[in-house]
Amino acid sequence: MCGICGEIRFDGAKPEAARLSAMQAALSRRGPDDEGQYFQGAVALGHRRLAIIDLSNRAHQPMLDPAQGLALVFNGTIYNYRALRQELIALGHQFHSDGDTEVILKVYAQWGSAGISRLDGMFAFALWDEKQQQLFLVRDRLGIKPLYYSQTAHGIRFASSLPALLAAGEVDTQIDRIALHHHLSLHAVIPAPRTLLQGVRKVEPATFIRITPQAKFEIQRYWQLRAERPHQARNESEWIDQTYTALKAAVDSHELAADVPVGVLLSGGLDSSLLVALLAQKNPENLLTFSIGFEDVGEEYGSEFEFSDQVVARYPTRHHRYTIPNSQVLQRLPEAVAAMSEPMVAQDAVAFYLLAEQVSKSAKVVQSGQGADEVFAGYFWYPLMNAATGSDLERFRPFYFDRSHAEFLETVTGDFHGEDYTSQTVGELLAVSGAETFLDKVLRMDVTTLIVDDPVKRVDNMTMAWGLEARVPFLDHHLVEFAASMPPDLKLKQQGKHPLKEIARRVLPASVIDRKKGYFPVPALKYVRGEFLEFMREILNSETCRQRQLFQRAYVDKLLASPETHLTALQGSKLWHLALLEMWLQIHQIRT
Repeated sequence: MCGICGEIRFDGAKPEAARLSAMQAALSRRGPDDEGQYFQGAVALGHRRLAIIDLSNRAHQPMLDPAQGLALVFNGTIYNYRALRQELIALGHQFHSDGDTEVILKVYAQWGSAGISRLDGMFAFALWDEKQQQLFLVRDRLGIKPLYYSQTAHGIRFASSLPALLAAGEVDTQIDRIALHHHLSLHAVIPAPRTLLQGVRKVEPATFIRITPQAKFEIQRYWQLRAERPHQARNESEWIDQTYTALKAAVDSHELAADVPVGVLLSGGLDSSLLVALLAQKNPENLLTFSIGFEDVGEEYGSEFEFSDQVVARYPTRHHRYTIPNSQVLQRLPEAVAAMSEPMVAQDAVAFYLLAEQVSKSAKVVQSGQGADEVFAGYFWYPLMNAATGSDLERFRPFYFDRSHAEFLETVTGDFHGEDYTSQTVGELLAVSGAETFLDKVLRMDVTTLIVDDPVKRVDNMTMAWGLEARVPFLDHHLVEFAASMPPDLKLKQQGKHPLKEIARRVLPASVIDRKKGYFPVPALKYVRGEFLEFMREILNSETCRQRQLFQRAYVDKLLASPETHLTALQGSKLWHLALLEMWLQIHQIRT
């Protein structure tokens, strides 16, 4: 797990070392263990390392293969790197390190860009092929690892975070109207390749970009998820047994690809509890687990210790439990926002940030339960959508969108008005071929697009802010492909995630399995009261916010007057959405 950056010039000049160093400095928290640079003609590569596999200097990056004329910077983990290494050795390749980075170099040397599909894992990397004079920017199938790029007057820069590109300068920071519509309608999800800024784009999941110094720019998708039933029918018990096999393989592979201990972020929900149960079957006393809780607000509980404690009682792990007072949440909120590559409105962003700070003192790698709800239909809105009538978009929109298009127009000033871009985008995503039923379409869109820029990005940003690698085995692409082939009605049984609940009955207390669906709560950001309300009022009434002329003042005043009555369909605070966006723009000194 690391931070990568670089540049390719189109004007015949060499990249500027100072700009590369500025990007590396902005990525330092992603990789506190080492750094390196590479310059060759029109190309520069920079790296910040978090040492997880092969802790020696032999795994230093940028990693070079002089014989093949290759240079690589890589962020992520290749879970099948040992099997690939043995295959490549049998083909005559020699290795000088023991990690997964060199495996990527040899995979490309052997199979070219076609070798990308052989990599199992989470990854974003940039590979320079000097002989072919082409740079590859590559992102994993589910977009678990981020990769941003920006076109300047002279070429293209790329980095693991958007703020790193800002640090290099020459970025068009005008707000993208289409992206703003997405941001305020899809609870801050802006599907790739767009970002909130006109001058920054992100590599789409399951995609590589080929760039040459002659400004040739080619985008190619190398994987697509299909949600169709298999030719060979399975009964329910077969689906469940094979789910267990696929999940256990994912959990094991995510644990074994490390030369440091791997822990678990234990929320007390079904998904993280199931990870603990599967990992603790071998050696629970050596398994690190971590839980965090916040203060209650009114009827909203701020922790799930009641359930995480039951899991630890059954599996006596080396458990760490942290309680964060609301005063610290407010005090540390600007830090969490500063760590966001893009503005994220989910309540648990600050929770992950504060949890990661504590966890990083004891571990470098953790597994997290993100993705299980999208892969196995665990959210309350899936059955509501499924029972609705109308077009695919008409069934999806009322249960998911934060605002109607009419309310969006009421929210922002006329300079940002336009068409109903979010409905257009979601309609197009739902219409992609390769899904049998409406719910197949929804789950596939969630897994391949919406989750990428909500919980997955959130976990990456907040953990990497503390040099902590978070792995998400529920998004192992083999498990995702298997689950996508499963009949949606089977997933929806027992109020969702039926296969996981049946597996869990073998290894977890019933009270953890049959409890009401929980979330990672920070109640003070949902029920906005007291000092949190004053904090948001100050941001939205600031001179900077008023001069920006992004929000209509009448709409802001309406939310400030009664924040708890203005919640989204997914029960998020609309006031917090606006305050967070303005706060992110101010912290990153973005003038629009």
